[in-house]
Amino acid sequence: MSISLQARFWYFILRTTFKGQRLTVAENRAQQAKNAQMMNRIPASVAFERTSIAGLPSAWLRPAAAGREKVILYLHGGGYVVGSIDNYKMLCGQMAHTLQTNLLIPEYRLAPEHPFPAAVEDAQEIYRWLLAQGYTPENIIIAGDSAGGGLSLATTLALREAGDPLPGAVVCLSPWADLTLKGSSHQTKAKVEAILTTEGLREWANFYAGAENPANPLISPVYADFHGFPPLLILVGSDEILLDDSLCLAEKAKSAGVKVTWKVWNGLWHVWPALGEFVPESRQAFEEIGAFINHQRK
Repeated sequence: MSISLQARFWYFILRTTFKGQRLTVAENRAQQAKNAQMMNRIPASVAFERTSIAGLPSAWLRPAAAGREKVILYLHGGGYVVGSIDNYKMLCGQMAHTLQTNLLIPEYRLAPEHPFPAAVEDAQEIYRWLLAQGYTPENIIIAGDSAGGGLSLATTLALREAGDPLPGAVVCLSPWADLTLKGSSHQTKAKVEAILTTEGLREWANFYAGAENPANPLISPVYADFHGFPPLLILVGSDEILLDDSLCLAEKAKSAGVKVTWKVWNGLWHVWPALGEFVPESRQAFEEIGAFINHQRK
C-alpha cells in the first residue's frame, strides 16, 4: 500500500530539516521547545491537565467519554536526552482520542544530567503510583516511542525482576532497543532515514549509558530474556535506521514465548504518529494499537 500525499510531503519536510543536522543537547532542547508550539494541538474532546507525580512533571489527557478504570502510561522518546510533555501533546492527544482511553505522560529524568538507571527508576515509580491509585495491572498499558519504546520494555523487565505485577500489554513505536547500534539497518537504511543519524545516536547512547555497559538488557532490551513478558505490539517504519531494533526485538520476544504483533509500515519514517492529525497514517497506527489492546482484553 502506498503512503498518503500528506505523508510524502512531511517526509520531504523532515528529511530536509533534520538530515545531517548535528546539534548539541542544549541546541536540541531549544529546538524542541520551539517545535512544541506546533506539536501542542489536541482534539477538543480531550481534556489536558498538568500535575506532579512522584516529584515528576506529568500530564493527564482524558477523552470526555473515557472510563476511569483503564490507562495508558506513555513514555516519550527523545534519545533519553530530550523530550517533554509539550512536544508530545499532539501524539498523545490523538492516541487518547482514538483509543478513548485516559493517558498519563510523565517527564522522566534525562541524560546526560541523569544517566541510566534514572529513567527506568522514574518509570517504575509512576507505574507503582498507578497501582496505588487502584488501577489493576491488566488495565495499564505501557507505551512509548523511540527511546520511550526501549524504556517501556526496560521498565517492564525491571518490574518483572522486582516481582511487581506486570501491565496488560506493552506498545512500542519505532523502539530504540539496541544502544550498541549493531543492527545492519544503520547501514542499509541510512540513505532513506529522514530524521536520525547513527553518529547522533551513538553520542546519546553514551550520555545515557554512562559508565554502564550499553549491552545491559535494561539499557538495550534486545539483549533481554523476555520470559513471562506481557503481549507486545511493535510498529516501525520501513525507512528508518532502527528497523533492525524492532526485528531483533520481535524475534527475541517470540523465542521466549511472548505474544508478539510486529508490523513494518512501508514508506514511513521514525515515529510517524508524532505528526498526529497531519498524516492519516497516524490515525491508522492508533487504530491498530486500539485493536491490539482490545484483543488482549477479550
